[in-house]
Amino acid sequence: MLPLVSVIIPHYNTPVALQECVLQLQRQTFSKSRFEIIVSDNNSPCGLNAVREAAPGTKVIHASEQGAGPARNAGVAVARGEVLAFIDADCLARTDWIEKGVAGLKAYDFIGGRVIATSEDPLNPNPVEAFEVVFAFDFERYINKVGFTGTGNMFVWRKVFAEVGPFKNAVAEDMEWSFRARAASFRLGYVGDAIVEHPARKSWSELIGRWKRMTAEEYLLYREKPYFSAKWLLRVALMPASIAPHAWRILTTPRLHGLRSRWGAVKVLARLRLWRAKEMLSLYLRSV
Repeated sequence: MLPLVSVIIPHYNTPVALQECVLQLQRQTFSKSRFEIIVSDNNSPCGLNAVREAAPGTKVIHASEQGAGPARNAGVAVARGEVLAFIDADCLARTDWIEKGVAGLKAYDFIGGRVIATSEDPLNPNPVEAFEVVFAFDFERYINKVGFTGTGNMFVWRKVFAEVGPFKNAVAEDMEWSFRARAASFRLGYVGDAIVEHPARKSWSELIGRWKRMTAEEYLLYREKPYFSAKWLLRVALMPASIAPHAWRILTTPRLHGLRSRWGAVKVLARLRLWRAKEMLSLYLRSV
C-alpha cells in the first residue's frame, strides 16, 4: 500500500503564488487519497482567510514563530503522513513529483529532488534571471558534494524526522538539519526526476536580499565548527577566484541561448562573488 504523504508548504503573504502551487499539487499522479496538503502560514499580513481562499482543499494552520524553519515544524506537528514532503509556496511541482519522491525514499532515508529556475522569457532572460537559470537551486551539487538538501524539494520518512528533531531557526535550517541527519547515519540521496520549478529572481535587489540572508545564516552555522576562523577566511579568499571557472560554465551551458544572455550572466556572477566576499569578511570582522 502507498504511504500517506503530508506535503508541507510554509507561506508568507504570497497568496497568488500559493494558489498556483496548490493547484499544481492537486494535479498529482499520486493517489489523491494518499496525500494531504498543509499550508503553514507565518503571520501573513493578508490574513488566514485570504490564505484559505487561495488554498482550498488544504489544511491551513497558523505558525506563530516567524521563520521558514518554525513554519515547517508547525506543519509537521499536525501532519498525519508517514512521509513528509517539503515544497515552497512559490514553487510548481511536476505532476509526478510526489510519485517520484516517494519512489526515491525506497533507497534513502531522506532525499532532495531537482529544482529548475525559470525565467519569464526563456529565450531572452535579463542578466539576473540568466545567472539564476545557471546557478540557482543546484540541488544535485548540494546533495552530492556539500551533503545537504534544500527544503524547497525534500522528502523524508516521518520516523527519521522525529529522530533527527525539528528545524532550527535563524540559521540555514535545511543545511543544518541535513548535517544533523547525516551525523546520525541517515542516508541522503538525489532524485533528479522529482522536479519542481522555481521562478528566477529578476532584480539585483532580490538577488542581494537572498544572499544577504543566506550568508548570515551560513556564518552562524560555520561559527559552530572547529577552526571556524580559518575555514571562513579561506572561503572569503576563494570567492573572487571562483569567478573564472564559473564564467566558463555560463559560456558553455545549454540552458542559455545567445551571447547577450551569457555575457549578462557573467557580469552578474562577477559582481555577486565580489559582493559576497566583502559581506563575508564584514560579518567576520564585526564579530571578532
